[in-house]
Amino acid sequence: QVHLVESGGGLVQPGGSLRLSCAASGSIGSIYVMGWYRQAPEKQRELVGTITSRGITEYAVSVEGRFTLSRDNAKNTVYLQMNSLKPEDTALYYCNAVVRVKYSTTSDNYWGQGTQVTVSS
Repeated sequence: QVHLVESGGGLVQPGGSLRLSCAASGSIGSIYVMGWYRQAPEKQRELVGTITSRGITEYAVSVEGRFTLSRDNAKNTVYLQMNSLKPEDTALYYCNAVVRVKYSTTSDNYWGQGTQVTVSS
């Protein structure tokens, strides 16, 4: 009923920048929180940051000051601007959204398929 499609991953040198996008589509009533998680090889998935529909953000300590979340509610899209990238930022980045579908009174958690970010010289 709801699909999240990520884009913008790739290979970048240390110190470089990337911008990830995630667009939600489908039978959307409301999107509450959108965010990004990441999972490096042989590690657990971890939170990168979240943004509410009002633009309130929270970040993991490891990315604060380097990564910036923004959101276009009209387009149901969330962006992750990543600056000063480090090799330890290498991971598969997943978009997440808490969505109430149309005609429903409850919300559910949805995930994108992931986009690879590799930071290497």
